[in-house]
Amino acid sequence: MSLLQFGNSWATVAREAGPPLSAGRGTVSIRKYQSPRSGGEGVRFPGKWPRQHRLSAPRDYKGLTALRTSICTQCWCPAALQPALCPALAMAPTCAGTTLPLLLALVATFVIPGPCGAQLSIQPENVFLSRGGSILVNCSSSCHERVFLGLETQWPKVELQHGHNWKLFELSNIREDSELLCFENCGSVQSTVSASIVVYSFPERVELDPLPTWQRVGENLTVRCLVEGGAPRSQLSAVLLQGEEELHREPVGGNPRTLRAITTTVLASRDNHGANFSCRTELDLRQHALGLFLNVSEARQLRTFDLPVTIPKLDTPDFMEVGTLHKVFCSLEGVFPASEAQIYLELGNRILTAKSTNHGNSVSATASVEASAELEGTQELRCVLELADQMITAKRTLSIYNFSAPVLTLSQQEVSEGSQVTVKCEAHGGAQVVQLSGAPPGLPAPQVTFTLKAGAEDNKRLFFCSAALKVAGQKLLKNQTLELHVLYGPRLDDRDCLGNWTWPEGSQQTLKCQAWGNPSPKLTCSRKADGALLPIGVVRTVKLEMSGTYVCHAVSSRGNVTRDVYLTVLDNSPNYLVIIIVVATLLLIGLTVGLTIYLYNRQKKIRKYKLQRAQEEAMKLKAQAPPP
Repeated sequence: MSLLQFGNSWATVAREAGPPLSAGRGTVSIRKYQSPRSGGEGVRFPGKWPRQHRLSAPRDYKGLTALRTSICTQCWCPAALQPALCPALAMAPTCAGTTLPLLLALVATFVIPGPCGAQLSIQPENVFLSRGGSILVNCSSSCHERVFLGLETQWPKVELQHGHNWKLFELSNIREDSELLCFENCGSVQSTVSASIVVYSFPERVELDPLPTWQRVGENLTVRCLVEGGAPRSQLSAVLLQGEEELHREPVGGNPRTLRAITTTVLASRDNHGANFSCRTELDLRQHALGLFLNVSEARQLRTFDLPVTIPKLDTPDFMEVGTLHKVFCSLEGVFPASEAQIYLELGNRILTAKSTNHGNSVSATASVEASAELEGTQELRCVLELADQMITAKRTLSIYNFSAPVLTLSQQEVSEGSQVTVKCEAHGGAQVVQLSGAPPGLPAPQVTFTLKAGAEDNKRLFFCSAALKVAGQKLLKNQTLELHVLYGPRLDDRDCLGNWTWPEGSQQTLKCQAWGNPSPKLTCSRKADGALLPIGVVRTVKLEMSGTYVCHAVSSRGNVTRDVYLTVLDNSPNYLVIIIVVATLLLIGLTVGLTIYLYNRQKKIRKYKLQRAQEEAMKLKAQAPPP
């Protein structure tokens, strides 16, 4: 295989198996490599096989003579072949279209590549390839003497072919930017020429630093992207993203072997909750016709939170009695996100079974507390809200007490009038003081007793027994009540049943007569003359025949009693004589008044007429008098 140079481009020409070209048969293969730096041909990129052109050679060597002018007019002719192929440079160039690749392929089998007039050359001069790639390097010299050629490089190399004054090397596993040095010893003269290799590679690590588990709203969040590897760094940028929104862009820079950190700051808000943050690197090789290469880190999700400065509101009683059940309620406004918050209630060291709810930015918990005997005393009730790594606690002191009602006893709860009754009030369940209504004054004590003689006025008398207990500085009271029943009667007194009643005939009246006693007596009132009953407590229209003397009789298991009641009904029948007299009197008065008014008006009209006549006479006399 030979290397063929054309301007800033070069190609390899390899003879495939078959008859030699000198016999007029065979095939050559031209491989053209595209250079991203110059846009021409010359560099092979790993993973992209070069284009191959398979051209048939002419049947004999005479075709070379016809084409030698085209070859010689270019700076492609090695000095060793100039006498044979370039005796005169008089013919004009004829290279056009697809002729040139064919000429190059044919000539390359017999020539040693190298620029005319140059002492030492290296091809390619500038190389751009991916990290770990391979490249063919040709060192050639125009030295006619015995020449020694070599290539200095830090990369593994293999000499593929060589001629009198050229050598073709293959370099492999090129890992970083470096310089190639081609050297020669031409007689006693030493020469060197260098070429540069620029290696591109994609970042080995593009990673977004872990975000905080929770970020408080209103505080700054630092987002950091770590980039390791990637070259050339001058064309490598890092972009920090929130979703698809670009937050910050910065060239990576620095040594590809060092870890580079790109940071930006974000003011956390509620809108950031659940947002995905990521980092993207952009290796821009479009100027080398390779495109834009992107590496994106794994996205990380941010969770933001916001809590008010206030503590939860805890609604609970201050006291609870053993054996009772109460509900406690706890709530807090301004929590974000409320759905992520945990709220619960604790009594002592025990977490209460609570029902928690959230609505908007509010969270709440409700629990039922049963005050048991083992909780008696002072207990701490706590409402705890947890969100992110924050905890807000509200506390209340709950006093659980055991307080039994006092015991009130009567020696007899139902007694006959005049019997002795003993009343006793006694404290139980921690109470130290009792009070008993009706008891004589005395010092406070856990027990009070007194005796009374039961009378009719004591029937249905209520006795109150009150016990007091101090809990956490507060005085708590419990009462017990009993009613005394005294058996007496029956009684039918004048104040409860009047002896005389006078009612107008036709009026609406009610006989009010009440008999007293325990048990309640039955009362009836009947007329002595005929035994007619007088309804008691019922509204009736009074009639004349209701008049008479009645006997009211009250009866109970305790005895009976009677009382006479006198009822008088006033007769309301009309008196016709009186009516006639009254009517006649009224008529006489009416006639007298009418006559008086008539006479008065007549006299008034006569006076008025006489006055008018006098005025008319006076005017006539005045008119008949002669003028003065």
